[in-house]
Amino acid sequence: MNIVKLNEQKITETPHKVDVRKLYDTEKAQAIHITLKPGEALLKHITPVDVFFYILEGKGIVEIGNEQKEVHQDELIESPAKIPHRLMNQSKDMFRFLVVKVPRPTEQTKVL
Repeated sequence: MNIVKLNEQKITETPHKVDVRKLYDTEKAQAIHITLKPGEALLKHITPVDVFFYILEGKGIVEIGNEQKEVHQDELIESPAKIPHRLMNQSKDMFRFLVVKVPRPTEQTKVL
């Protein structure tokens, strides 16, 4: 059995300049934990595979294509492949979510 502890994972350097930690990374799938502090946001980007976001804590704004919605803890949001998207924290609290990519991408995410 393999147990992965969030606080033992290194922060991954990304163009987004936020707290990104890979929790699961195999040839079949990826699971990434992201924390956005108040005022932080991901840059708009495109992933080559379908993704879903599961909100762990707080609330934030998810933008997929031209649509924006406020999302809250314990909600799951689907994001289709190759559609520009980003997540933003406009609240005064932490916004934490899990990003799951299945299948694992073979191409890089493209920042716009």
